[in-house]
Amino acid sequence: MGAAMNPPNMSETRKSPSRRRGRWQLILILMMVIGPMVLATGMYKWQFWVPESRSYHGELIGNGQTRADLGVQADESRWQILVSAPQDCSVDCQQLVYMARQIQIGLGRDASRATHALAVAQPLSADYDAKLKLEYPQLQRYSLDLPIFTQGVGGKAAQGHGTAQLWIIDPHGNLVLRYDARVKGKDLLNDLRHLLKLSNIG
Repeated sequence: MGAAMNPPNMSETRKSPSRRRGRWQLILILMMVIGPMVLATGMYKWQFWVPESRSYHGELIGNGQTRADLGVQADESRWQILVSAPQDCSVDCQQLVYMARQIQIGLGRDASRATHALAVAQPLSADYDAKLKLEYPQLQRYSLDLPIFTQGVGGKAAQGHGTAQLWIIDPHGNLVLRYDARVKGKDLLNDLRHLLKLSNIG
């Protein structure tokens, strides 16, 4: 009679599923480690699933400059919508002053967190001064130190953009955003609302 067939090695039979299970575990671990890196690379290269970054309509300052660097001395602990006028407060300036007031009103329940203000280097005309006293009772008014303004951030920002400018200033007195007379009220309001939403101060 021929030699009897050898029975299968039971220990090897038991090892085979264990080896397969071990391989799958290793593959899963590698996927968990390498997968996120591959996904992140693909998102960056092909720009999918990338959240939109916040872009403001004004010029973001963000370099530590303060209201004092504009040539304005003020003690204000709320957000401030400040119009600066190194020359006379003409049409562009008056439009920005009007917009500043409307923006504060447009904040609704957050209106108390902000103020609107005007800083001028020259005396206002008698008619406009009387109008402000009558129609803008909450408008804060300051003197603008022209040499500081001209040599600092105000003068540099004004180049090529006219003279009247509007600034959003945080409760610590830091300059946050700058706008010229071409700004749209809706854009400015959206920017300020976003800042107030992110901020725990003021």
